[in-house]
Amino acid sequence: MSFINFNLPVNRLVRSLIAVCFCALMFVSNAFPAFAVTSSLTKGEAQLTGIEKEAQRAVLKDPMSLEETQKKANEGINEVQGDADKDKMKNPSNTTSTSFEQKVRRAVSKIKD
Repeated sequence: MSFINFNLPVNRLVRSLIAVCFCALMFVSNAFPAFAVTSSLTKGEAQLTGIEKEAQRAVLKDPMSLEETQKKANEGINEVQGDADKDKMKNPSNTTSTSFEQKVRRAVSKIKD
């Protein structure tokens, strides 16, 4: 019966080590995801501040006329955002994946054959 008394502290030690490792893993996974970002953190903030200032100007002044709206809209994506992050947006020219419709047509053609 002496082996049972010896085995009990070892079990507690193993369980404690597993709990400590799990807690450390939870802490690291919650505390350090910002380090995974590869770009500068202030780079995006500068663009957003400019967009916010432009939006505040647009709200505080009188409504724009049709000509002003068209002029601003032709400068970029919309009146407030301008052309900020235009290159990051998805559009047909920079998308290489097949559409859902094409995938369905291929699947149906395979079923028919």
